[in-house]
Amino acid sequence: MRLPPLLLAAVFAPALLPAGPTEDFQAFLKAEWEYRLEQSPTFASSLGDRRWNDKWGDQSLAAVEARQVRQTEAAKRLAAIPRAQLSETDQLNYDLYERDLQEGIASRAFKLYLVAIDQRGGPQSLDEFASGLRFETVKDYEDWVARMQKIPEVLEQATTLLREGVKARIVQPKVVMQRVPAQLDKQIVAKPEDSGFFKPFRRFAAAVPEAERARLTEAAKQAVSERIVPAYKKFKAFFESEYLPGCYDAVGAWQHPAAGFYASRARSFTTTELTPQEIHDIGQAEVKRIRAEMEKIREKVGFKGTLAEFFVHLRTDPKFFYKTGEELLAGYRAISKEIDPLLVKVFRKLPRMPYGVEPIPAAIAPDTTTAYYSQPAADGSRAGRYFVNLYKPETRPKWEMRVLSVHEAVPGHHLQIALAQEQGELPEFRRFGGYTAYVEGWGLYSESLGNEMGLYEDPYDKFGELTYDMWRAVRLVVDTGMHHLKWSRQQAIDFFMANAAKTEQDIVNEIDRYIAWPGQALAYKIGQIKIKELRAKATKALGPKFDLRAWHDHLLACGAVPLSVLEKRMDAWIAAQSK
Repeated sequence: MRLPPLLLAAVFAPALLPAGPTEDFQAFLKAEWEYRLEQSPTFASSLGDRRWNDKWGDQSLAAVEARQVRQTEAAKRLAAIPRAQLSETDQLNYDLYERDLQEGIASRAFKLYLVAIDQRGGPQSLDEFASGLRFETVKDYEDWVARMQKIPEVLEQATTLLREGVKARIVQPKVVMQRVPAQLDKQIVAKPEDSGFFKPFRRFAAAVPEAERARLTEAAKQAVSERIVPAYKKFKAFFESEYLPGCYDAVGAWQHPAAGFYASRARSFTTTELTPQEIHDIGQAEVKRIRAEMEKIREKVGFKGTLAEFFVHLRTDPKFFYKTGEELLAGYRAISKEIDPLLVKVFRKLPRMPYGVEPIPAAIAPDTTTAYYSQPAADGSRAGRYFVNLYKPETRPKWEMRVLSVHEAVPGHHLQIALAQEQGELPEFRRFGGYTAYVEGWGLYSESLGNEMGLYEDPYDKFGELTYDMWRAVRLVVDTGMHHLKWSRQQAIDFFMANAAKTEQDIVNEIDRYIAWPGQALAYKIGQIKIKELRAKATKALGPKFDLRAWHDHLLACGAVPLSVLEKRMDAWIAAQSK
């Protein structure tokens, strides 16, 4: 017998059963995640969620204030859930979410939203977002046209934020912002077809009918010529006449009007209580240690000059460089194929999701770093992407390519991030979020695994690994140097040049990155040191019972967490293995 719908509802209605703390907490996390996706349509799109593919996200001052009110309310709702009645796993989820909320509330005094641009990205590079989207249906193209048409609104909101930043003296330094006008020029095209925004319409998906293609192409051209180009002209005029003159003359976060800004950034990015001075001192000690290792390689290859002269040799000898960007890209792809089958030496569990090696877009390549990684879409529609810089191949040495690939792809970022996304029992904020000290600490730690995988048999490749380790040690010194100790940009460049063989092109771009992003560069070395410390502890405690592959799998299975949480997890693993 089939019960009437109303009677069925009465029999099985969840409202008749009191919800417990676990159900309340899960509902809270689900609602928070949905809110985050709705408020950040571009983040949702990057995960493969197409529900808001026609929107950019509201960055008006009113929207910023509304999100802050909502954040405070979320903290109150979370506090009302009895943590003690949750499972051990959910207690950790509770603690992490509470930590994130409280950190967000505490950082409001710094008004980070007013710094809405840097030389590596912002309003000037919105067209690049299309490269991470799927264009399979008519609606996909219509959604992108809708986003194109909203560019004037996006730039107006950015203008308002930046104008407020000038008033509040919360701005970027002039030296990095001087790169932006040329980037804006690339958006002010003479022909719509030359716009980066138009790229999806140069080649349609097979499922799009011919008649629709003509309509969409015309709509895209119109959006570029009537909406996008005029908006960028207006934004550039504002940028050059108001924002650039209002930027800091010196470099360094010590210019921020709120006391404690940089110390707060250091704590946030490292997930520790280390002070800027303590981090600076750690960096100096690491630089000294790695220099001694570099001297051994210089002697091994028979170079008779000083270490500084060896650096010049490594930066300038043509044998260390490809002649063309095409050759450089082929070299990166060959190395990645070589690394993939070696992973089983140090891991049992590998991610199902693959990755590809792609060039960094030419429009931003001159102003950005050597490489970076872009995570897969959550729905499996887009693989991980390891982006490499092909600009000026004569400045990109072969001896850094192996260690760079290990860091950005596998066993570095792709392996860790893809595995985290595949941990289906974790809530979304942990699967798709993260803590820089863990994520970048893992990437840097992974570089050392190249030794165990047999990737650095050539002494120059080994020197590449040491150069990258030195690079991150130097970061501790120059980031704290500029932002805490008031070093000049040139002081930072000179210190970097004196201690690492990276080319001047890379070094200048790196220093400018640290200038624009205070504190982020601290996470790498601090995270790596902690992970190495935890491995050494496990090795000593377990002796012959220590299984490196099992240790790696356990460390990665939790997704990115603060370093203190990671330490507790790995200590518990040691205790379990000791029984």
